[in-house]
Amino acid sequence: MSTETNTTEQTESKHYAQRLKGKLEPTQGGSVYVDPESMEWQPSQFEKISMKVLYRNDAEGEMTVLLKWEPGAVLPFHRHPEIEQSYVLQGSFYDHDGICRAGQYVWRHPGSLHETHSDEGCILLAVYRKPNVFFGTAGFQAA
Repeated sequence: MSTETNTTEQTESKHYAQRLKGKLEPTQGGSVYVDPESMEWQPSQFEKISMKVLYRNDAEGEMTVLLKWEPGAVLPFHRHPEIEQSYVLQGSFYDHDGICRAGQYVWRHPGSLHETHSDEGCILLAVYRKPNVFFGTAGFQAA
């Protein structure tokens, strides 16, 4: 380890220890708890796909959502302007690159294009940094 790196780490550690000596208070209202079980599934603009929006920031285009795909659901061809992350809770869904089953996770590269399908149906947790771009619309919307 270089002397410069060691000195920087010691300085950061010293400042951290000094901050901890002060009285720290949690931010009141800094956490938002959401109970998806108490929410109703809302139909989306896509047939056989409904949603429970857990978090949404329209100004930034961010959304965290539970998506429920009925058997035979198809999400039409679309583009991902930013990374999209999906964790499958039940069932499975797939595209031309592969299949994602319950307990598995998939993320999509920014700029990627695809269409997704679910033969058996699924429930997944999806995290969007920007809404998907579909022909004539963007993102998931209530029907």
